[in-house]
Amino acid sequence: MVKETEAFDPNLDDDLALLTETLEEVLKSSGDPTDQKYIELKSKAEQVLEDVKSHVSHTSDHYYYRAKQAAYRADDYVHEKPWQGIGIGAAAGLMLGLLLARR
Repeated sequence: MVKETEAFDPNLDDDLALLTETLEEVLKSSGDPTDQKYIELKSKAEQVLEDVKSHVSHTSDHYYYRAKQAAYRADDYVHEKPWQGIGIGAAAGLMLGLLLARR
């Protein structure tokens, strides 16, 4: 299970997509279709793959929902307190400018 405090790795989606595609290709092209052990193993692997896809999709949706909620809260805050929003934006711009100027 993904912890709330873990940082999200943007390359994780690409890595999981590649792993999924590779595993699907392996499952389609390998093994003796008459071997009972192979059939059971393939079935188990397909089920695990579907579970992982579902979990990744759910986790991705969860992060999207949280980001969207944060954007709505920030928008509401700026509409309720515009001068404080301007001050926060100016402070963030000043800090970013100072950091970039140090290069």
